[in-house]
Amino acid sequence: MLKEMLDNVREKTPLIHNITNYVTVNDCANILLACGGSPIMADDPEDAAEITAICGGLNINIGTLNQRTIPAMLAAGKKSNEYGHPVLLDPVGAGASSLRTRTAYQLMEEVKLSVIRGNISEIKTLALGKGTTKGVDADVVDTVSEETLDQTVDFAKKFATKTKAIIAITGAIDIVADPQVAFAVGNGHSMMSKITGSGCMLSAMMTAYLTANPEDPLKACLAATCAMGLCGEKAFDRLTADEGNATFRNYLIDEIYHLDGEALERGAKYELR
Repeated sequence: MLKEMLDNVREKTPLIHNITNYVTVNDCANILLACGGSPIMADDPEDAAEITAICGGLNINIGTLNQRTIPAMLAAGKKSNEYGHPVLLDPVGAGASSLRTRTAYQLMEEVKLSVIRGNISEIKTLALGKGTTKGVDADVVDTVSEETLDQTVDFAKKFATKTKAIIAITGAIDIVADPQVAFAVGNGHSMMSKITGSGCMLSAMMTAYLTANPEDPLKACLAATCAMGLCGEKAFDRLTADEGNATFRNYLIDEIYHLDGEALERGAKYELR
């Protein structure tokens, strides 16, 4: 199942438009190239809609908002909807400021979203109208654990029903859900929280998987989530005692580059909830 999702990305080389934050834009471009996709970035209102029209999917990340990029996000999102392309929203830091939260709500209201991917605190903010964040990171009080997993899965399914989008919540345990079905993913490593951009990279890569697998978006999101987590594990295993988080980031991209479908099927850790 997951092998087909990965293979389709490699075979189709989907072109993905990213309006993403300038902290991680280079990593997002590189992770797309590594997984088999192709990146393009355009965040000026006069450019964004035209660029997204030639792409297969759109990744919107609100990590470094400004008054120029917000109308570009809206224009690109609406153009993607016209073409029937998948649109992913990564609501980075929703709940940390009124601008981020307000913009995320505006995108949810004016653009038909295929996926909303964020940490638990960001998703709770969008679902409940309030939440707590630690900057752009999830608040420790929101951490998904085995004890809270069933409750969080139910919450994700209800939010998916409300938004008509797949909800992907990433953290110590990842959850990928539509209104009826959810998967809990056990892949990943804590080192992934020590680099800036692992979530941003996943959003970019997930958009490529969505674009290459339009017939099964939930499994596409599951495959991307497992792939990122598995490669995080493999990247950590390569580290020597003298290497740290910068090397880990490079290894993570390398592992995505070398990952094949068989390895993904063998290493993926997920269960149906």
